[in-house]
Parts: sequence; structure tokens; C-alpha cells
Amino acid sequence: MKAATGTGWRPVLSPAIVLRHDRVRDADLLVLPERVVVLTGRAATVVGLCDGTRSVRGIVDELAERFPGAPVATDVPSFLDRLLQEGWLQ
Repeated sequence: MKAATGTGWRPVLSPAIVLRHDRVRDADLLVLPERVVVLTGRAATVVGLCDGTRSVRGIVDELAERFPGAPVATDVPSFLDRLLQEGWLQ
């Protein structure tokens, strides 16, 4: 299994998973085959950048530009690793 810190990895959601915004709950969700995961904070922003075209470094750079001073260089790769471990990213 690849690690989020791997230089060539371009994360993308697994085919059976959909990122969706629930207007009723005003919440961002990952819709999986047998459950729904509510994303908090800026998690949906991070997941939304996982389109298979950006490397982890590219995602980190984009977020660092959007959120100056945020600890994206350390937090984002570990978050992506967790999503990979869950099987939600490939």
C-alpha cells in the first residue's frame, strides 16, 4: 500500500465512494456503499482536491496557499494516509 508521503501518489476517491454536501444537515459527507461518514473542519476541502491529478505535494501546496499558517504540511499527508488505510482513497 502506498503512503501519502510517496512522491508519485496522486490520491483519488475509491470508485464506490462519493463526496457529497447534504444541504439539510449542512454537512459534507463521504457516501460509502453501506455507511455515511460526516466530514468535519476542512476535511471536505482536502478530499475535494483528491481528483487523481494532483500529487500529495500539490494538494499540500494548494492548501497552504488557501490557508496560510495552517499546519497542512504535516496534517494533510497523515489525514490522506488514514483515508488510504480505510480504503477510501486509492
